[in-house]
Amino acid sequence: MSDLDARLLAAHRANDLDALITLYVEAADCAPSSDAQAFYLTHAYVYALEIGDPRFAGLKSRLVAQGRDS
Repeated sequence: MSDLDARLLAAHRANDLDALITLYVEAADCAPSSDAQAFYLTHAYVYALEIGDPRFAGLKSRLVAQGRDS
């Protein structure tokens, strides 16, 4: 298990949505494919929407740029 995986699991266990947004963006930035990147960005976006985090706008823009949202 990578350090990032361990931090994601810990954030899930703690229900730390702010950390989950940050970590899923980090995972997207390191993702090996556009599909994996979109997967992680989608998770970050959903958590940002859930807590009203202003990062949702930038995340949506990244998904739109990939053709994953409109």
